[in-house]
Amino acid sequence: MLDKLKSMLGGQKKLPEKLSKADEEKILEQGSDQERLLLASRKDARPEVLYYLAEDKSPEVRKLIAQNPSAPVQADEILQNDDDEEVREELARKIGRIVPGLESGERTALQEKTIKVMEELAQDQLPKVRAVIAEEIKSATNVPKHVVDKLARDMEAIVCGPILQYSPMLNDDDLREIIAAGATGTALEAIANREFVSEVVADDIAASLEIPAIAALLTNKNAQIREDTLDQIISQAESVEDLHKPLALRPQLSIRAMKRIAGFVASALVHSMMEQSELDETQAEELLDRVRERIENERVGESEEANLAKTAQDYYSRGMLNDKFVIEQVNENRRELLIQCLAVMADLPAMTIRQIIHSKSGRAVTALAWRAELKMRTAYELQTKFALVPTAQLLSGKDGDKYPIGKDELEWHLSYFIDQS
Repeated sequence: MLDKLKSMLGGQKKLPEKLSKADEEKILEQGSDQERLLLASRKDARPEVLYYLAEDKSPEVRKLIAQNPSAPVQADEILQNDDDEEVREELARKIGRIVPGLESGERTALQEKTIKVMEELAQDQLPKVRAVIAEEIKSATNVPKHVVDKLARDMEAIVCGPILQYSPMLNDDDLREIIAAGATGTALEAIANREFVSEVVADDIAASLEIPAIAALLTNKNAQIREDTLDQIISQAESVEDLHKPLALRPQLSIRAMKRIAGFVASALVHSMMEQSELDETQAEELLDRVRERIENERVGESEEANLAKTAQDYYSRGMLNDKFVIEQVNENRRELLIQCLAVMADLPAMTIRQIIHSKSGRAVTALAWRAELKMRTAYELQTKFALVPTAQLLSGKDGDKYPIGKDELEWHLSYFIDQS
């Protein structure tokens, strides 16, 4: 809106650099719309002139008065009830920037009037106006607490969200009271995203069972979550896929928590969880064994396997089976589909693919990727995130992206599994 006004002003003849009282009065009495616009934007105009223009017939003029920092508070008092919502939005933006800068302690009568204007705007009937105030004062420490409290309890997410997430004036008691009063959705998620979340507030968020808020809490590195609260979240998360990634990537998980999480999240997430944790070789292998055991017991029915095999053939005939596709299936945990696709790509039975994947052999998995004409980088992804090869058995690429062993050795590693099938 301001850009539009500036464009209008930019195309007009400029007023003199300095305006006399007579110049101002002439514009007020007989000036054109364009001249009144220019006058309303002047920061050196007399306060009584700006006050007069606060009741101008043109909403564009009133918008400029609303955003003019030189306008007297008496003009702001008029504009706070303006019929044009954009005028009130501009006024809210200006007042929201002024009030946090007022000196604390004993305030002047004019400062008190400015605060009163902000209080009125903070309860404007239009959510967009209230949201402007909330956005401007969200990080302030020198605004009336009751205004912050009111905005924090607003029913509109665009209003309460910034205050709940950023305001330093809300303490744990305030936040817990807001949660207890039934905060849900975006409001609860905003609290979970605060720069610091205490254990008691985290307990209340976890007890809400609001999935997005709990996911945000887990993702927040500065959220303090008790071990027993985390245990409760893990218990609930097994059937809630949206919590799998936030849980697995939660910093500083105990080995006990990681073992529980490894019991139901995708193998790629287990790998990511291990990457950011300082596990010794024994602990890492225990974790991987838990996942391998689960995966080996997860088999689809014969009819579903047949359907997936047909899908793999269809993808192959359409030229869709490539490195990008394979990595996507790994990350999305589409294990059975990927096994069928690898079978088609490598021209091997699906049973042989499973044996190779469960072998714990980095060389065998690498040989499979080679036969499927995949890049070495993809072979490494298959080793780490899909086959869960132990660290000691991983085969890294040569010069980053080249197969480190020759064709004869690759075929030899494959032959062991081909001969068994």
